[in-house]
Amino acid sequence: MSEKELRRTLAVFPMSSVMKLTDLTARKIRYYEEQELIFPERNAGNNRLFSLNDIDRLLDIKEMLNDDYSIKEIRKQFIKQDKRQEEL
Repeated sequence: MSEKELRRTLAVFPMSSVMKLTDLTARKIRYYEEQELIFPERNAGNNRLFSLNDIDRLLDIKEMLNDDYSIKEIRKQFIKQDKRQEEL
């Protein structure tokens, strides 16, 4: 993994920053986590920490929902996308 890719995977953003960057509510972000669309890390205090990749994924979810995708369809797309990345 390159240094740039490593930096994108570091979970350093708290929920408040992610809410501002994505214009999503905390409830929506938690819901997407419950639906296994995102997987934020947890710190010692059990607070969620997000990476740049998590933020990108949240923006993708938001865009797909605006394009009338269902949560189920989004999950399928992400599973396909993740499998393709694993093959590389």
